[in-house]
Amino acid sequence: MAWLVPPLQRLLPTGWDLMKANTAGLMLLCVVSIVLEQPRRPARSVAVSRALGACIALVSAATFSEYLFHISVHLDTLLSADAPSLMPGRMSFQTALAFIMLGIVLGNLRARKRALAWLVDALTLGVALIMLIVTAGYMYGALDLFGMSMQQRLSPQTLFCFILLTFVVFNRRTEYGVFSILVDDGIGGKTARLAAPCAFLLPFLLSAVRGLVTRSSLLPEQYAIAVAAALLALISFCFILLLSIRCKSLEAAIRELSTRDELTRLYNRRGFYLLAEQALRLAYRSRETFFLIFIDVDNLKQINDGLGHEVGSKLLHEMATLLQATFREVDVIGRLGGDEFVVAGKGGHDDIEGALTRLADAAQASGKRTSKQYSLSFSLGHVTTAGNTETLDDLLKRADSIMYESKRSKKSQHENAPEMEIGLGVALQS
Repeated sequence: MAWLVPPLQRLLPTGWDLMKANTAGLMLLCVVSIVLEQPRRPARSVAVSRALGACIALVSAATFSEYLFHISVHLDTLLSADAPSLMPGRMSFQTALAFIMLGIVLGNLRARKRALAWLVDALTLGVALIMLIVTAGYMYGALDLFGMSMQQRLSPQTLFCFILLTFVVFNRRTEYGVFSILVDDGIGGKTARLAAPCAFLLPFLLSAVRGLVTRSSLLPEQYAIAVAAALLALISFCFILLLSIRCKSLEAAIRELSTRDELTRLYNRRGFYLLAEQALRLAYRSRETFFLIFIDVDNLKQINDGLGHEVGSKLLHEMATLLQATFREVDVIGRLGGDEFVVAGKGGHDDIEGALTRLADAAQASGKRTSKQYSLSFSLGHVTTAGNTETLDDLLKRADSIMYESKRSKKSQHENAPEMEIGLGVALQS
């Protein structure tokens, strides 16, 4: 507006005219293009957005060609003359190049096809690279990095606007391109979000430290470079350690999710098999007795049908709590699915009988302590290893068979009972 309405120029600070009229106009077109391309916009708005992207690329390409071929296409005074300047209205070489890339990106912001998506993402990184180079030029006084002269350069206000535009475009591309890894909830996404800021800031920080040490005459320049290199190596190593620790914690969380039953927080079938088979191998190696208990909760289907699945879930959760309170931390407790629970670990008949007695007492105490819509009843069968040739599946089959016989026997004894009672079916087998 200051270029178009001269009286407004008095309201702006010194140096405002470093952002040329053409530059300011293309910046506004970029903003309009992004707004029109927002999700859930009609197709006509998206088409206008793409047309604006093409217009931005063409105008900036014309200015770029003026620098490249030393010609004039009379764009310098397209919006407003800049009389005191040697090249009135002409944006810098770096600005034109950045606008060419940004215009192409804005014209294809929703690109999903592999080749085009890769091109758009590469151009987005190209704009980011130009901004980093110009920023470094301002930080370290490298004048040629941000313009041909002090009058024709990528100004600080232009740089600031470009950084904001690049951030917005980068963010929009996370929905379609390779940058989607940055918003992913998995290990890759979380690692990338941790690493990206460090990757961008660390080189600038170390260069600033080196420059500060050199300017303060604390160390000669060659020593400052050596110290900065050593410091970079140490920080990079610490950063790798941090990423490794982060990845390890995420892997542990994923492993936990993949081996735990969501309802009871006991091990699921996969987790039980994984840990119980390892415990069985260790028992065989140390020549110790290994036991396995197969438990089936009675009347779960009737409770689900009559009282609802929420009550059935409470029943399963209570059973899991009793098992965790009864057995040792070193024992492997799992829920195979439905109403089936398993416990495995090292121990003989005496250990098992003591644990089963405690389990029955805890179940009876739980029934007396609380007023519930159901009574906890379960049947079980347990076995111990007879040699070192049985697999975990063999033990499960034997325990399941014994449990089934126990359940059938208990059912025949209580088929005329008026209500469910807390029951425990136990069968011993060497």
